[in-house]
Amino acid sequence: MTNLPLRTAAIALFAACLNACATSPLTLEPKDQSSAHNSWALVDDFEANDALAGWTIFDADNQTDPFVANAQVSEIRTNKHSTGRFLLRKPAAEGVVGNRKALAWKPLPRRIAIGETATLFTRVNVEYFPNNHAFGLSNQDSAAIGKLAYDAFESMIRITDKAESDGTKNSGAITVLTGPKVYSPIGNPSTGKAAQPLKAGEWYDVWYVVNNARKVDGGQTYDLYVKGGEFASQTKVFSGATFRIGREQPLSHFVAITNTGPARAPYGNGGVRYDDIYIAAGQLLSDPVTQ
Repeated sequence: MTNLPLRTAAIALFAACLNACATSPLTLEPKDQSSAHNSWALVDDFEANDALAGWTIFDADNQTDPFVANAQVSEIRTNKHSTGRFLLRKPAAEGVVGNRKALAWKPLPRRIAIGETATLFTRVNVEYFPNNHAFGLSNQDSAAIGKLAYDAFESMIRITDKAESDGTKNSGAITVLTGPKVYSPIGNPSTGKAAQPLKAGEWYDVWYVVNNARKVDGGQTYDLYVKGGEFASQTKVFSGATFRIGREQPLSHFVAITNTGPARAPYGNGGVRYDDIYIAAGQLLSDPVTQ
């Protein structure tokens, strides 16, 4: 359930707190071994022939009726105007409802240890609304991710326009965690207001700087930067979002979850496209695709 006072306070927080998280050393293999100055490490850009190798695709709560095995859509697609490929994730094909926890996850090139900070970069593109998606980092192993689903997350980004149980409705803007299962929208520092909904069909670059220090040391938090839509250049849109559980363990996997909603009141099967997932030591706000 979304807490409205917390949502309002969180919108003010992003404008008042614009200092980046402290960074700690983290050794990651660069994406291009011939370019030692490049500290981004590739998680996936979906260009390999076996582009889903290394990914686990799992429907943790398939309530489709009539039953549809492997109901989620996790497919490699090609950009219409280039040779690049991306991952399309949908909870199920159109007309299929009841797939409640459609997961996909992949190990990071190297775990983010307790006390370390790292930057995760990815590009996202909303196929269309209505939908309900979440993605981020987990500190659980593969077996536990399949069992815990949403509670396998720590740092987490949510894209949805679904209504909450308290009657409030998400706008389709990015939201982050600001309390135990409480989501708050990112903000636009130029306007002092909550960010606009993501524009369907447009790619957004997202950097999230994840501080995996212990909570007593100011960790278990993440900051978010976005470029795309109303943000013509890279913009810090939230400071001090909180880990979902705060287990204080090494972060090890990239995880994405999508959900049709219950069969009696489905959210919608709009997809989200993912591309160019990278990770780097400390805070790094360059573009791993173009640098």
